[in-house]
Amino acid sequence: MALRPTPPQTRAQQLAAQQAQQGDAFLREVDDALREDQMMSAVRRYGKPVGAGLVLGLAALGGYLWWGHHQEQQSATRAEQLTIALDQIEASRTDLANKTLDGLAAGGDSGSAVVARLVEAGLLAGQGKAQDAATRYAAVAADANAPQTYRDFATLRQVSLNYDQMKPEEVVTKLKPLAAPGAPWFGAAGELLGLAYLKQGKKELAAPLFGAIAKDKDQPESLRARVRQVASQLGFDAVDDVARPIEMNAPQPGAAPMAAPAAAPAAAAGPAPASAQASRSPKAAKAATPEIPLMVGKPGAATPAAPATTQP
Repeated sequence: MALRPTPPQTRAQQLAAQQAQQGDAFLREVDDALREDQMMSAVRRYGKPVGAGLVLGLAALGGYLWWGHHQEQQSATRAEQLTIALDQIEASRTDLANKTLDGLAAGGDSGSAVVARLVEAGLLAGQGKAQDAATRYAAVAADANAPQTYRDFATLRQVSLNYDQMKPEEVVTKLKPLAAPGAPWFGAAGELLGLAYLKQGKKELAAPLFGAIAKDKDQPESLRARVRQVASQLGFDAVDDVARPIEMNAPQPGAAPMAAPAAAPAAAAGPAPASAQASRSPKAAKAATPEIPLMVGKPGAATPAAPATTQP
């Protein structure tokens, strides 16, 4: 299909098109100038506050990073000083250790400062200065900025040092929150709390508490043995592992019977002459008879191993 030829523009049309292009160029220049003027106005109006905000933000970020690095360095230094103090205590150089600990304890409410104060109190208790040590522990227990675990430990140590001078009601008030099952100081605090209950005549509260400590596998065996005896004297059964040795010794269904011990070499050689048997005295016969140890059902006692069988 043939296209129609485009007629040539007249002079008037060419002039109109040229004027339209010039008008568009002028409008673009006006728009660019207007945008530039608006931008300069915004910069003059908001440039300084925005710039100041950026500078402050960068300064704050830099300060935060520097402070974190500084805190890490301080923590590392305090930990190193605490290690040095413990080494000095182990080397029996308590005078140097006290100086090091005094410097750490003056470091505010940091964890290392609290630990230093606890170690100082422990040194005083080891030197027989129970009252001074209890005062140090009481200060840590009353410090609201100290970690709660350290405060509870300080309370426990304070009560243990002043137990004889404290009333049972005071002991109960201080240690009852620490003697909950599952708490970090359940065993030690529960033992002192149970003794305070006994002083108050509340056996119905002391016996179950001693029994719970005795059955707690996470407590030291020496502590469990002590409270188990006290609980049994109070009429509370705190033994929960007596039946296990009996069950271990009982024959299992389908198990082969235990082989009898092999005869002695003298018996293997044949029966002794009648004269030799008659010549034996009762004492000699009793000495020749092997003794079988009696098993007493003590709680936690190990079951003796079965005698080894000798194959003929």
